[in-house]
Amino acid sequence: MLKEERLNYIISQINIHNKVLSADLSIQLNVSEDTVRRDLIELTDNGQIIKVHGGAISKSFHSPLSERNVYKKDEKKEIARKAIELIEDGMIVIVGGGTTMIELARLIPPRLHCTFFTISPIVAIELAENPNLNVHLIAGKLSSESQIIVGAQVIQQLSEIQTDLCLLGTNSVSIKNGVTDSDWEVVQVKKAMIKCAHETAILSIAEKLDSIQKMKVCNLNELKYLVTDLNPDDKILKDYISKIKVI
Repeated sequence: MLKEERLNYIISQINIHNKVLSADLSIQLNVSEDTVRRDLIELTDNGQIIKVHGGAISKSFHSPLSERNVYKKDEKKEIARKAIELIEDGMIVIVGGGTTMIELARLIPPRLHCTFFTISPIVAIELAENPNLNVHLIAGKLSSESQIIVGAQVIQQLSEIQTDLCLLGTNSVSIKNGVTDSDWEVVQVKKAMIKCAHETAILSIAEKLDSIQKMKVCNLNELKYLVTDLNPDDKILKDYISKIKVI
């Protein structure tokens, strides 16, 4: 594979999954990890990504308030619009982090009077702009890479909460492996979020479907909804419909 093709592949994977690991890219591209590291450094120097220990993350994920860096912004807005239809007046809702959740927070209509818990400081700020929402930010350690609150303290607090609905972004989704991620601390927090909710909706752009990361969050049968930017009748979603309610 030519260098230009490698760089384009790396950017594509980072845009879709927000974070990539050097070891995984080495296998996928069939090159040494040293080659991958050099590629990541070059892309970082060019301002296209942000290199972190063991891999790289997208600029939009690290700086989600920067509108111009958001990947698939229109698609994420469509997902947010669909997900809002699941929220009813008076609900207690727990939401995750990421750019799709930021779009959701911005689009919640004033007619809704709800209580929101979140693990994302940025999502909390956006939610707090709505005067009819009670917003609680879960306390704990802020992950510089995932931009959410993680750690044992977070999991303990989540164990003491009972919510009507969990709205959760994802790194990867597949029929066989369910929801998966590449960050162990994030996985543990997501598991705790699902456990504290009566129903859970996974929000995912179409490009994350049928992809797999190394760490499992849950099976599809542990969830109630899959919300994507696609029409539910799209052939890509055919196999998912038998496992989960697709919106």
